[in-house]
Amino acid sequence: MFLDLGIIATYFAIILVIGIRARASADVSAEEYFLSSRSLKWPTIAMSTIATNIQAGHFVSMAGSAYLFGLAQANLEINAIFGILIATFFFVPLYLRMRVITISQFFEAKLGPKVALAYAVLMIMLYALLYLGTALFWAAYVIDGVFGSMGALPQLDPAVRLGLLVVATGVFSAAYTYLGGLRAVVRTDIVQFVLLVGGGIITLSVAIHYLGGWSQLWSSTGHLMHLHLPRDHDTLPWTALFGMLLLNLNYWGANQVILQRALAAKSLKHAQVGLLMGGVLKYLIALIVIIPGIAMVGILGDQQLDDPDLAYITLVNTYLPAGVRGLILCGLFASIMSTLDSIFHSVATLWSVDIYRRHLRPDATDAQVVRSGRHAIVAALVSGVLFSFVVIYVKFGNPAFPLTHWFNELSYYVKNGFVLLVLAAVFLLRPSRRLVLATLFSSVLLYLALDIAFPEMNYFVRSAWVIVVTFAAVAIPTIARNGWRLDQALLVVSHPSVARFGTALAVSLVVVHVVFH
Repeated sequence: MFLDLGIIATYFAIILVIGIRARASADVSAEEYFLSSRSLKWPTIAMSTIATNIQAGHFVSMAGSAYLFGLAQANLEINAIFGILIATFFFVPLYLRMRVITISQFFEAKLGPKVALAYAVLMIMLYALLYLGTALFWAAYVIDGVFGSMGALPQLDPAVRLGLLVVATGVFSAAYTYLGGLRAVVRTDIVQFVLLVGGGIITLSVAIHYLGGWSQLWSSTGHLMHLHLPRDHDTLPWTALFGMLLLNLNYWGANQVILQRALAAKSLKHAQVGLLMGGVLKYLIALIVIIPGIAMVGILGDQQLDDPDLAYITLVNTYLPAGVRGLILCGLFASIMSTLDSIFHSVATLWSVDIYRRHLRPDATDAQVVRSGRHAIVAALVSGVLFSFVVIYVKFGNPAFPLTHWFNELSYYVKNGFVLLVLAAVFLLRPSRRLVLATLFSSVLLYLALDIAFPEMNYFVRSAWVIVVTFAAVAIPTIARNGWRLDQALLVVSHPSVARFGTALAVSLVVVHVVFH
């Protein structure tokens, strides 16, 4: 236990030193603080983007869902490649051409200031509450699950202990983000990417070893090795793939938290190669997150878990030796910190650039804008901690409840509308701004109405219907009035090698779906 604690304490010390060394000066410009002076190269973009995307919820809750539903859970990882390809060749070239700091600025140019403001406000609410609160919960859940079983934490009420861990984790990650901006986030993300991938590979190897080898993955858990589940499956039917693909257009194509690195790219080629490499890495992430959860079904045999979200933690606690366990935990903590700092920074960017400077203080200096962003980090910390207490209440109320899908369904009330925005801004010629704004808010009501009218409908399928209906409501009158021809080249490729890379990645996704059908 002491060896593991020492390794983890060293990790936190290193991250804090890196974050402090990247501290921004008092006279830092807004572009430096929020976009690192647009100097990022493709390896940094790839590693930092995926480190941001992966959080403890992947290792814990997605492994828990894989424990229940098998390889079908990997659809949430590998189908991200579709969204990455569209973002790489259609969306990001537009953003870089316009030199925007935030996605909201792009929406303002295409859809007007009211739509842009609505997007910024909804994004801040979504990430400062739901995403940050859930990420903080998983951070506390992992720490408590490992160190609580060792007796290394005070013997308080479990809910109280989780609450204290939420606060401590949030304050730590907010501190170095507050000081250094994007430069601190990116530098720490690179270290954390190496740790989370390295730890994941070790855990995968241990899981396969105790299962009895790769052949046992098919012989003992073969019923879980299918990407496509029956249409009547409650959680992950094959029809849900359509909703996943559409929702990935928002997550990878119009998401400030994810795209902040691409917006800070040194050139379009660096942005495109970085995102495509991120697509390749999604296969690796699916391997190290999903397979251990499936393997635990075979390892445990008849002694199955009451709480599926304990599958990964049980693997770490039971089958990893001291020292190695500390390294694995560093990987988990790395996934936690890289997500938290990115959320803090993106919320600060959206608030200070899209609301503070654009609407509240148009004459604000760079110093005032940066100060406003830092205040937003503190506010996000408070709101995220409060929402994490709600998540603690939900989890303790029903330990067997898989939080991943509850979280997804809550977020899709808003994210369906974001898909509408990016599709209208990129693929339609001068759509009505009032119609787009009205349809954005109507998407929330439509999702709620479908939930009430068809409670048995899978939430991915429900999202697909909402996106198709709302986009049609905007596209049909727009095309009837303005035609379908767009005023710019949509597909932009920075180099022929990048086109070949993208084509190979697209083909690989099709092949994987065929092979693991």
